[in-house]
Amino acid sequence: MNAKAFIHTMIALASASLGLVAALAWNEAIKATLKLLGLGDDLAGLYTYAILATIIAVAVVSWLTRIAERIGGEAAITREAEG
Repeated sequence: MNAKAFIHTMIALASASLGLVAALAWNEAIKATLKLLGLGDDLAGLYTYAILATIIAVAVVSWLTRIAERIGGEAAITREAEG
């Protein structure tokens, strides 16, 4: 077995696992905040949560893409046309 491939695989698995834990923690925090604001489980609250989660996800991916570009790595998202 290739030790380098093994380490890369373990890092990828650990990163994915920790990312899932962090996502679940944020999920609970956002749901509790919406409930505190009176937007609990009703339709408006669910849409607010979905929009907020989408905005956060886009912001984080954009931020990570810029960091990857700065350090010379390949970004997961590439822009086809710069305006």
